Amino acid sequence: MEFMVNGALREADVEPEMPLLWVLRDELGLSGTKFGCGIAQCGACTVHVDGLAVRACQMTAGEAEGAEITTIEGLGTPEAPHPVQQAWIEAQVAQCGYCQSGQIMQAAWLLEQNPAPSDEEIDATMSGNLCRCGTYPRIRQAVHAAASKMKEA
Repeated sequence: MEFMVNGALREADVEPEMPLLWVLRDELGLSGTKFGCGIAQCGACTVHVDGLAVRACQMTAGEAEGAEITTIEGLGTPEAPHPVQQAWIEAQVAQCGYCQSGQIMQAAWLLEQNPAPSDEEIDATMSGNLCRCGTYPRIRQAVHAAASKMKEA
């Protein structure tokens, strides 16, 4: 099967029923997308597929074939981080960090849809992404900071 991942055409010899999460991690070596629950309840596996934030654990390879997929590795680079990634660093959001790639992908999607979200809109959109460390106030702070950075750009 062929996949457009982070702007590059990639191939993987997988069954159409394989979850996209395992295609990304095990077949394509993109380990930034995390396995959390396997039932789309925690958000650790959030990626963008054709511009939508989706849970990679519940999307199959067959459903994702031919779609434009962006993972945390394709959002920005260490040299040129995405504004959300930069805001996350500056707000020191991560504690254990396990959920953060999914959190960042969800936040980036939110800001694409709504460049100036309220606290309530941030909370509602981010509520499906769980953080066992409880960094929600810093997540909200970082989303606001990223919105400001994106407005300035």
